[in-house]
Amino acid sequence: MRSHKYTILVANRQNGAVRRFTVARRPVALVALGILSLPVLMGLGARWSGQAEIDRLAQHGESLRLENESYRAATGELAAQISTLQSAITELGEDAQLDPAVKRAIDNLPALVRSRAMGGGGAAAVAPPMAALSSPDSTFGILRDLLGSLEARLETVRTGVEKQQALAAATPSIWPVVGYLSSMFGNRADPFNGGPDFHSGLDIAANKGTPIRATADGTVESAGYAGNYGNAVVVRHGFGIATRYGHMSRIAARTGQTIRRGDVIGYVGSTGRATSAHLHYEILLNGQTINPLRLLARP
Repeated sequence: MRSHKYTILVANRQNGAVRRFTVARRPVALVALGILSLPVLMGLGARWSGQAEIDRLAQHGESLRLENESYRAATGELAAQISTLQSAITELGEDAQLDPAVKRAIDNLPALVRSRAMGGGGAAAVAPPMAALSSPDSTFGILRDLLGSLEARLETVRTGVEKQQALAAATPSIWPVVGYLSSMFGNRADPFNGGPDFHSGLDIAANKGTPIRATADGTVESAGYAGNYGNAVVVRHGFGIATRYGHMSRIAARTGQTIRRGDVIGYVGSTGRATSAHLHYEILLNGQTINPLRLLARP
């Protein structure tokens, strides 16, 4: 088919010169179409670019949502662990409550014995100020630090409770026999010759055969005849504390035996240097006798 052509005349008004340009119709149509299509193409490009940005923002939002859920789950888990540890510390403190008689006996021990037995306590964990929780990373860090502090505190409290309970078990706090005091601790007149004498324990008068009970947990260090003490038992309780029971009619414990507070270790008698049936009872701290009335509960 014959191609249609267009002739374009360009005239110069100054000198009258005329230029003639001949072009085919198809290229002109293509150029015109391109010019007309350019705004449409630009719009489509902008739309595609905007949709890509929207998709990118949507993906970023989903990522943030998942990250936030993970953050909330992690902080919730940390908070639950912190709450559990705080509850455990509180329960340990409640479980550490002592029998009043035992507490009184411990309070009357020399301060050096108590301090060696109990040791020092750790500092309590402190909650972080809200201003410090400025970002997820700082929040995680602070919660982890608090969790670690509470774990250390729990271990300290547990150790302190165990030491306190061990000291409580080792502290003589009950009367070894049912009877009445016939001789006190300290200076007195010797019952045999009337001369000056230092009495290293308590004499508790009771009927022959009355059960004698250990006044604290411990291990029997010796059980047998011991000179002026007659049939005697010595119990080592720990923390430098020991008790001696003398003048028994019969011994009911053996050397090396583990005993508990209240266990029967013998029976009242008058063996050894004694004028009548009674129990001679001593408490020793690091080998030195103290007045048992300092630790004994009121009869």
